[in-house]
Amino acid sequence: MESRVKEILSWYSSDSPGTRTNTARLLNHGRLAGTGKLVILPVDQGFEHGPARSFAVNAPAYDPSYHLQLAIDAGCNAYAAPLGFLEAGAAEFAGEVPLILKMNNHDVLHDEKDPLSAVTGSVKDALRLGCVAVGFTIYPGSSQAQIMYQQCREMIQEAKANGLAAVMWSCPRGTDVSKAGETGLDVVAYAAQIADQLGAHVIKVKPPTEHIEQAEAKKAYEKAKVPMATLSERVRHVVQSSFNGRRIVIFSGGATKENDEAIFDECRGIRDGGGFGSIIGRNSFQRPRDHALRFLDTVMKIYAGEKK
Repeated sequence: MESRVKEILSWYSSDSPGTRTNTARLLNHGRLAGTGKLVILPVDQGFEHGPARSFAVNAPAYDPSYHLQLAIDAGCNAYAAPLGFLEAGAAEFAGEVPLILKMNNHDVLHDEKDPLSAVTGSVKDALRLGCVAVGFTIYPGSSQAQIMYQQCREMIQEAKANGLAAVMWSCPRGTDVSKAGETGLDVVAYAAQIADQLGAHVIKVKPPTEHIEQAEAKKAYEKAKVPMATLSERVRHVVQSSFNGRRIVIFSGGATKENDEAIFDECRGIRDGGGFGSIIGRNSFQRPRDHALRFLDTVMKIYAGEKK
């Protein structure tokens, strides 16, 4: 096992051998195996945004098998999806790519200003399907956040008791958080810290902007003169806020961007700031397959340090 993977596993010394083994499987699979970097393909958008919004631009993506094959052929560390998509392909692709069961999901048929995801899968489902990890979404800033924290803490406890790793999507949103605040540096760093404190092994947040949402936080940032002019500086602060870099923090690809170079520049900023990689859904599967494979190949070369 590579020394970097051993170092990362040492941060989770309270976990069982099973959980640490499954964390190692995430880190030791695919093109980035052994580097300590991750590129994960998440496909929960059919549930979260609706099928046409997610897949109409690339019709083969309506088929769950398309995404599993894409994750395998691209050399992703893992594939993450809700229960239905995993059940539709787990047997056919058994053992070919680590699986993450997204255990809670939220739809947009009722536009909640303070969202609360529904629990849509279980640890038993994850074990039955051969997953290495379970995933949860929390919405810090929502008036429903405390319910989600309690749900997720219980799910994480059960996952760890059964030897699974826990991945948390920490997505600030709510009536008291402005649109700019959802990606503000102070809010993103806070969201990462909350996920850490809930016991997650891998935390996904959005790339942070220079915006500072909270007045008291602004005073602290100004007093400490926290560097934030560049994406790499902001990523470095988010990683620092995640137990001084002793938790795996990855960053979302976000809404579809037609300009590949804009995403590559973002990946460079994440890499240079000490981020652990990306979880890229729509920017992968909404591109035609050949384009997606070339795109993901470049992303992985950036994280591997093979491409500046």
